[in-house]
Parts: sequence; C-alpha cells; structure tokens
Amino acid sequence: MTHQTIVSATTLAADLQQGPAPLVFDCSFELTNPDAGRQAYEAGHLPGAYYLHLDQVLSDRKTGLNGRHPLPSRETFAGSMARLGVNDDTQVIAYDNAGGMYAARLWWMLRWAGHGAVAVLDGGIAAWKSAGQTLSTETPAPLAAGGFSLRQSLVTTLDYADIRANIARPEKLVLDARAPDRFRGENETMDKIGGHIPGAKNRMFKDNLGADGRFKPAGQLKAEFDAITGGRPADELVNQCGSGVTACHNLLAMEIAGLKGAALYPGSWSEYSAQPGAAIATGNT
Repeated sequence: MTHQTIVSATTLAADLQQGPAPLVFDCSFELTNPDAGRQAYEAGHLPGAYYLHLDQVLSDRKTGLNGRHPLPSRETFAGSMARLGVNDDTQVIAYDNAGGMYAARLWWMLRWAGHGAVAVLDGGIAAWKSAGQTLSTETPAPLAAGGFSLRQSLVTTLDYADIRANIARPEKLVLDARAPDRFRGENETMDKIGGHIPGAKNRMFKDNLGADGRFKPAGQLKAEFDAITGGRPADELVNQCGSGVTACHNLLAMEIAGLKGAALYPGSWSEYSAQPGAAIATGNT
C-alpha cells in the first residue's frame, strides 16, 4: 500500500519489517538553532532513518530578497534525492520532533518533484516512542544512488508577482500558518517587518494537531478550514507562513481533509516583506 499523507507509528513499524521497506528521513530542526536537529537525530532516531537538514537539503541559498528558506530548483532537489538513494518507486516516510512542522516540507517538496509515494509519520518521534518502538543511535550506511527523476508536479505554486496581483484583484484567499501574534504584526522575531499580506486569514499550523500531537480527523480538519475560508474550494486557496515551511503543514492537513489543489507561496512572509513597496497589513484584518 502506498502512503500519501500520514502513516501511524504502528503501520510504519510493520512496514519496516516487510519488504520493500520504506526509506525514512528524520527532518528534525530548530529555526533558532540549526544544529539542534542533527544533534537530536544523533541522540536517537528511528532505526535505519537518514537525517535531512532543512537549510542544507530542503532550501537554497538566501539572497536577502528570496526569503529565509527559498526552494532549490526542482532539478537540484531531484539530484539530492537521487544521491540519497530515492528511486521513482520508493516509498518515503518523513518525520521530525516538532509535530510534522519540518517533515511536511519534505512531503510537499517530493510532491513538487512529482513523487506521490511520500507520507509523514503522524505524531513524529514522540508517537513512535509512545507506540513502544525503539530508537537507534547508529547512522545507517549510505545507500547507492537512486534513479529519482523529475515528473509532472503534483502541486501548485504562486510567486511574489502573483500575490501582488491577487491583492489588487482578489481571486484567491491567502491562509497564513504563523502564530496569531505574528500574523497581527506583534512579537515578530524572525523577520525584519511584522504583519501579514493584506486580505490573508490566519490558520496556525499547530491547530491541525490534537492534544496527542497527531493530526485531527479528516472531518474535523475540513470543518475548521471551511470555517475560515467560507467553504471556498481548495483551488482558490494559497498557503503561506514565515518562510514556506509550516505552510506545508497546512497543505498536508488540507490533503488529509480532502481539500486537494491548494497552492503554496514558497517565499512567504520573509520574501514578501523584503520587497520594496510591499503592502503590509496588521491586526486581525
């Protein structure tokens, strides 16, 4: 069975005992301490999992105008996946230590490259341990290069020009995945300017999770998104956040909820707010 959204710890443990086993990547990270994720991986990770660094593999070089975590080219990303041993038929599982906050980035990027056989471990490493599964401190041997190839993208993106045009003539609703205070322009610690894109609505990514750190049921997620969007179809929705990372968590939640086809603005607030003359909104409107 191909997993394309989320997978439980129990199911993953069973899959790892069968063949062919999925390829598992630990995407743990901390925005304020880029070394913390690798340190957490080295302290204990899922057996056989490989570590992927947000800045080094899942982002490109920053210019000051392209956001804090700009996407690499699709070709560069495909090359990275091939070098890590991913093939076109590989089932990939991503997880982290932050409720899927970073694992969802890999999930979205693989879909961006046309690879549908990718899922996020629901509840991450905490759920794995809660299920009674063990961790390892051994780094697995590198895999032989895979035959990963670019295919037709399974996702849609918008760029800064698209967002600016949408402000002038609103055709899509922008959903902002940041915390409510940052959305309002308060307590901004990551970017130079606080606020949000005019017309955007706030849907913090953490609201996708229940008290146990796992994604809420599909019906509940759909109802919550519909309450914010007024029930607009997914292809009229654009997700963004601070740097294009946690917006992927909202996109994953929407996919679980059956709201397929929403777009991502990869540059997000860190790119948008760095552009000269960009309109800035504050407060809840």
